[in-house]
Order: sequence, then C-alpha cells, then structure tokens
Amino acid sequence: MKMTHIYKLLVLGFLSGLAVETHAIFDSYQPTVLVSDPYLELRTGPGRGYPVFYVAGQGDEVTILKRRTNWFKVRTPRGKDGWVHFQEMAHTLDLEGEAIDWGQKDLSDFTRRRWEMGFNGGDFGGASSLTGYVGFALTPNISLQIEGTQVLGKFSDGVIGSANILMYPFPGWRLSPYFTIGTGIITTKPHTTIVQAEDREDEIVHAGLGANLYLSDRFMLRMEYKRHTVLTSRDDNEEIDQWKAGFSIFF
Repeated sequence: MKMTHIYKLLVLGFLSGLAVETHAIFDSYQPTVLVSDPYLELRTGPGRGYPVFYVAGQGDEVTILKRRTNWFKVRTPRGKDGWVHFQEMAHTLDLEGEAIDWGQKDLSDFTRRRWEMGFNGGDFGGASSLTGYVGFALTPNISLQIEGTQVLGKFSDGVIGSANILMYPFPGWRLSPYFTIGTGIITTKPHTTIVQAEDREDEIVHAGLGANLYLSDRFMLRMEYKRHTVLTSRDDNEEIDQWKAGFSIFF
C-alpha cells in the first residue's frame, strides 16, 4: 500500500475516532443541565449559519442528546430539539446548581501544556514520509520533541529517529509559528535485486520552521518545513528538503 494511502487512512481513522468518542458519551449517558443565563438559543443545525428557532429560558432543564465537535444537540422540557454552541453550554449548571467541568480546553491552555503528540505526512526529497512524534514543553516557548519517520522512495526506504528543540515566539496565537533544530540518525535501505547493496546509517541534522493552527479543544493542525543535512562517511553531505502536515493533540 502506498504511503499516501496509509496517511489518508490514518487521518480518517484519527478524525473518525474523535467523532465516535464524543458521540458515544452522550449515546450512553444523556445528562440534564440547568439554563443559568437569561436564555439559551437553539438552532436548527450545528453551525452559526443555521437560524435560531427556539429559546429556552433561565431555570429550564435541557437534556443533552449528542455532541458534534463544539455543538450540542439538546431537548427542552417542551420537546424541542436543537443545537447549542459550547460557549453557551459552558454557562449551564448541574441539577444541584453547581458549575459543570466540561473538560473543554481552549487556545490559552496551549501555553500551559506539558505534553504534545501527533502524526503527519508529506514529502522527503521526493519520497513519501510519515512521522509520529511526542513533545514535552519546558516553558510555553520551548519544547523538546522526539520523532520517528518512515520514508518510502522508489529506489530506497529509510527510517529516521531524531531529537529536536522547538521554539515558539508567540505560543498564544491561533496560528503560532515556530522554529526547530535537531539531530538524529537515518538508516537507508536500498531497493536492489541484482547487486546486494549494504544498508547505510548516517548522522542527520536539520533546521526548519513551521506553524500550529489551533482547531478546537486540544487539537492542532501542524505544517512544517525542514532542511536536512545527511552527514555521510563519503565526505559528500546530502541536502534534503522535507515538507509535511498533520494533526497534533496537547495535554
């Protein structure tokens, strides 16, 4: 199976898993909450573009039926079913009048993160690449990251393991740029059947830049460019460009 196909399947699986997880919670448990604001607007669909067709008043009890990303489908005491955005649901109370911990994160929580992990795919010098990584934030502006990359090319395959430093000058921005430097090892396995070629293992260093686009809750879209230098034993170092994009989650 081609790397691009594998990448698409992983992305679909990642997104599908999120949808199944959030839907399953409210399929098995449909809690009732109290409206604490003067009113709660119900829309005909999960989006700002859908019209408001009903308003629940302060003190009304509404039952949560399901969730779709940041939208909740609720039912009022009069049997009206509609969609409410998380920002409004966050002001509701439990049946004892206490505030509810929804476990929802926002962009400001990224500056207080400790761990980050994700995967991405792209192009490594003309070959397909798939990368998984785990990062630890030393400060809001500096993170350490360990990543592994599988490279699949026409003439050879490769595996890269590296350690990186990421520097975020503006971690609180919705589109937050960063710079990265790092080093690691690349193992290259040539495709050959006529002449038995030996696998190669070389040191690799890189510098690059990228950006995180905050999506919602704990999820980010990451885009990155790296310029790799493979330090070969033949004294003819190779320069390789890598472009990649994918998803990450922080906690």
